[in-house]
Amino acid sequence: MGTYLATIAAVFALLVAGIGVDRLYRRFAAQNPELGPFRSSDGCSCCAQKNSCTTKGCD
Repeated sequence: MGTYLATIAAVFALLVAGIGVDRLYRRFAAQNPELGPFRSSDGCSCCAQKNSCTTKGCD
């Protein structure tokens, strides 16, 4: 019975930890919109040399 309760507690803890990480990521993404997978694709937001990029994309 103890193993069963420990397993349930571990699964619950993993679930709560996953939700916490998701919330931290969403907060970080909201504060830093220039980072992450949802960057604008205006042709030059994909590289560090934004001044030397062409309008077709980064070199």
